[in-house]
Amino acid sequence: MSKNYKIGVIKGDGIGPEIVDEAIKVLNKVGQVFDIDFEYKRMLLGGEAIDTTGVPLPIETKEGVMLCDAILFGAIGGPKWDMLERHLRPESGLLALRAHMGTFANLRPAMVYDELVDASTLKPDVLQGVDIMVVRELTGGIYFGQPREQLEDRAYNTMIYTKEEVKRIAHVAFEIAMKRDKRVCSVDKANVLEVSQFWRDIVIDIAKGYPEVELSHMYVDNAAMQLIRNPKQFDVILTGNIFGDILSDAASMLSGSIGLLPSASIGSQIGIYEPIHGSAPDIAGQNIANPLATISSASMMLRYSLGESKAADMIDEAVKMSLKEGYRTGDIGAYSAKEICSCSQMGDVVASYIKD
Repeated sequence: MSKNYKIGVIKGDGIGPEIVDEAIKVLNKVGQVFDIDFEYKRMLLGGEAIDTTGVPLPIETKEGVMLCDAILFGAIGGPKWDMLERHLRPESGLLALRAHMGTFANLRPAMVYDELVDASTLKPDVLQGVDIMVVRELTGGIYFGQPREQLEDRAYNTMIYTKEEVKRIAHVAFEIAMKRDKRVCSVDKANVLEVSQFWRDIVIDIAKGYPEVELSHMYVDNAAMQLIRNPKQFDVILTGNIFGDILSDAASMLSGSIGLLPSASIGSQIGIYEPIHGSAPDIAGQNIANPLATISSASMMLRYSLGESKAADMIDEAVKMSLKEGYRTGDIGAYSAKEICSCSQMGDVVASYIKD
């Protein structure tokens, strides 16, 4: 008997529709293999929503996401909407959606494929074997802290974390570490910020419940340096919202292309799965975007929201095989390419490796 899942699909702006279409192509193929039926529900967010409804997060989307098993998301934003008031910009819609859904944990893997070890600006011997998971708190901290204000001669934002917010993100990081190399590095700025010392004290307390996991601490400025100097020292990086935003983007470039890496935003029953890159409006509609990050995001959706780990493994292996056999999109075309593919062709290649 086939299994059925309802997937909310937010294609968004720029290259979003192109890359999401390829992820759906691969999902449908793996669904055939594992007898899974995906029902896709299209929803609006960001610039597309502004143009259609006047707001970045329509009520139909807020209500619709809660009826789904998971959300597959492309990208939002672009210069067309940059001059709008902040609360009406595409990015405000995404922040509001995350808060509405309670997706407090952002998982950003940063791995280096052997076939692309020369794609990064770092030396191959520094990169070989890198496999990091950044666990970023997503709905608290300075991005959401109150009060906040902009006056004529000053502006301020407040960095706030509650005990419960730190506890729940720490548990996520330790649980993930238990399935990996059992090492967590908690990144903060406890030498100058009271909120960071508060964070550190709570993480130390939570670690007592995971005696098999080795816990270390690092100041965020040192962590940024160490990610470049010796990234292999990290397994799971646990950190707050603004630090995680910066560090996960830095970690993403270890792979050589931001077009390769997925992400998951989880916490409630319903997760949001998206590539870490933006909407790239300069190449939108040209069928040249790299869909691998979105395809890998679909794999994370299968693993973390739907419990279909075997189907997720098959997609991950298909991506690896595609790269091993020399298929590349233009962003990574200079590295051991046998064939340069368009966005849709790369989706076809990955799907071709999904087999019984």
